[in-house]
Amino acid sequence: MTVTKSSELLRAHGLRPKKSFGQNFLQDERLCGRIAALATTPAGGTVLEIGAGLGALTRALLQRAARVVAIERDRDLVPIVRAELGAAPGLELVEADAVRYDWQLALAAGPGPRVIAGNLPYSITGRLVARVVEHSRQIDRGVLMVQREVGDRLAASPGSKDYGAASVFAQAAFVVERALKVPAGAFWPAPKIDSMVVSLTPHEVPRAVETDAFREVVRRAFSQRRKTLRNAWRKLGGRSQVEIEGLAAEAGIDLGARGETLAVEDFGRMARLLEAEQPG
Repeated sequence: MTVTKSSELLRAHGLRPKKSFGQNFLQDERLCGRIAALATTPAGGTVLEIGAGLGALTRALLQRAARVVAIERDRDLVPIVRAELGAAPGLELVEADAVRYDWQLALAAGPGPRVIAGNLPYSITGRLVARVVEHSRQIDRGVLMVQREVGDRLAASPGSKDYGAASVFAQAAFVVERALKVPAGAFWPAPKIDSMVVSLTPHEVPRAVETDAFREVVRRAFSQRRKTLRNAWRKLGGRSQVEIEGLAAEAGIDLGARGETLAVEDFGRMARLLEAEQPG
């Protein structure tokens, strides 16, 4: 797909990018090939593509994967992709909202390895990343295009300015790596910010299990970054301050510290203790 193809395709069908869908179409053919290689090494397997768009990445994935389930929400784009890619072997093009679509069923129906890939719409990146985390035990890899700042947050280390709740949730399930830097010019129309491709490899054993208690412990720790954990975790899980201090001591956590200094395992220990010691 050449750098002018996206605009030509839309004009040919009397369409323009939809701001309501946050449409910025990936159109760098070489970059699509590199993303496809990240998603399908070794070649073969099943790729669930989030947001087919005009099919640039879909085309590259089909050259390497045995099966590609390409989800596209915009009903105006689905017939364009179908016309562009024709009856490509292994392609299943689905008109659906990726936030609600049954990913597990789509992945289970094809051969392994199983991968989730895609150029995530900026407006719903958080919800889609959360769904990828939910499916960490059903996939072998995730390869996601996100805003550069989002990629930095997902891969951030404790103590860094980018480390936050998103870092903890993602890293509890995956090894997160910054794979590719993507300039705004790789898209049409070009967004105002650069993007990044992150690679997500599931841990053999999750660093922490995402339970209700884990989510509460993490989210409250980062709700106001300048607060110490003593203040952020006040009445955590309905516990008294004395109980929270006891649980934190047992978990080896200093309540005078701030949330951004804790490792994933620290949050996991606190959550497990919180669940085990139910208030009377």
